[in-house]
Amino acid sequence: MSTTEIFLLAMLLIFVAPYLVWRLCRTDYFAPLVIVQIIMGIILGPGVVGAFFPEYHKFVFNPDVVKTLNGIAQWGVMLFVMLAGVELDLKKVWQYRRESAATAGLSLGVPLLAGCAAAFLLMQYQGWIGSKAAPWQFMLGTGMACAVTALPILVLLLEKLNILRQPMGQRILRYASLDDVAIWGVLALIMLDWERVGRQLGFLLLFVFLTVPFRRLMARLPRSDRWYVALGWLIACAFGADWAGLHFMVGAFLAGVVMDADWFGQEQLDALFKNVLMVLMPVFFLSTGLRTKWDLGGYQVFFAAGLLLFASVGGKLAAAHIAGKLLNWKSGEASIIGWLLQTKALIEIIFANILLDKQIITSETFTALLLMAVGSTMLTIPVVHPKLHRAQHSGLVNQASS
Repeated sequence: MSTTEIFLLAMLLIFVAPYLVWRLCRTDYFAPLVIVQIIMGIILGPGVVGAFFPEYHKFVFNPDVVKTLNGIAQWGVMLFVMLAGVELDLKKVWQYRRESAATAGLSLGVPLLAGCAAAFLLMQYQGWIGSKAAPWQFMLGTGMACAVTALPILVLLLEKLNILRQPMGQRILRYASLDDVAIWGVLALIMLDWERVGRQLGFLLLFVFLTVPFRRLMARLPRSDRWYVALGWLIACAFGADWAGLHFMVGAFLAGVVMDADWFGQEQLDALFKNVLMVLMPVFFLSTGLRTKWDLGGYQVFFAAGLLLFASVGGKLAAAHIAGKLLNWKSGEASIIGWLLQTKALIEIIFANILLDKQIITSETFTALLLMAVGSTMLTIPVVHPKLHRAQHSGLVNQASS
């Protein structure tokens, strides 16, 4: 078979297998399609299919096919991260800055500390810390992976729970938005290469300098032209960040943060988000799954995943309850908010991919973080749905809160 035919066979697996599992097994309640796609990416990787059918796996996912898939995955994730940046509504965050800052700070800081403690424990054993990582980079990177809230997936879950446009849903989005900004800032710190610090500072200064004329240009352009200019801006920012050593995804997020959603229209943004999620991101999930490894033994990877899951979920819930006490939230709010903010999935997986690329974590740590992300996201709907049902009967969800 030609490389093109094998590539198309791989694409057929990527798109058809998860859909059939999701539709036929009716997993939507506990595992939306995006989660099934992530799980199928792991199954199709070397740890499962590659272990049971090594010759078939090498035939389908040969180096030429994997290179092509990685190119598609990189473009898809760049668009996805840019859209996550565009979705940030910093004006709303500023309007409710006291509550937003307190809650976001706690929901980031507490699981970060818990994740750092888990990372410190893993560091006592061989095989978890990457070959190019300083201990503080490994601890901070793993801690941030536990503290991440997946803003785009959170939007999907809030929409599924019918609270996206309600006051509680908007509050949760504000908290997650602030955490997203902090996450990429910490990632830039972790990626900081002191030998190339001049390049990195130069990129950041040039980015700030060019942001002003870029925003003025976008405001004057007709809406039909803005998309083309935005894509050029995205590619330039991603190239600049990668050239400077910060990673192209940092540049993609920065490119989106300085764009206004009003420039494009919410309907078009939502449509692009859903299309990227449907058409491009499954390829990213598969390319992510191809990087999973179980060389230390499955039980050790699962133990590490359980430890990280405990740090992540426990940290978010503890932070939400502390915020609830400080800000006098109503009974039941803290539990709902904490469970929704612990959702991981895409952003955590993107974050872990960057750490793996830079050899801050090993493939085994990456696999544990991937399992943690899947587990935390699958827990969300089954736990939150009954809590929301009780809250709606008491009128909690429909009440505004500043």
